Amino acid sequence: MAAPSRNMTLKLSTIADTWIKDLFRPNLQLRTFLKSLSAHPKLTPEAVQAARALRDDDMKKQYPLSRKMLKPASIPLHYDRLVEGFEKSAQGIGRPWWKIFFGVW
Repeated sequence: MAAPSRNMTLKLSTIADTWIKDLFRPNLQLRTFLKSLSAHPKLTPEAVQAARALRDDDMKKQYPLSRKMLKPASIPLHYDRLVEGFEKSAQGIGRPWWKIFFGVW
């Protein structure tokens, strides 16, 4: 088996180093997976390119979501509340039981 080129290994390691840490799954990090993948003997340039595209949000830039998609007419604040919930959860702030019970945000 041919070892991956030093250049590809270095590029994937750099991508792994710049990957953000997942606060919700501290024991399962994509950064760790990419680091181990960089040493894999069958590492391809396509795999390195795919990891870079994921990190840089290439698809989000190529296919931007419309305002109608981000704010659906039925629940316009859904995604805003979802992001707020993740941010508060990362800080350790939970919703009180009565807000959950009554469906209040």
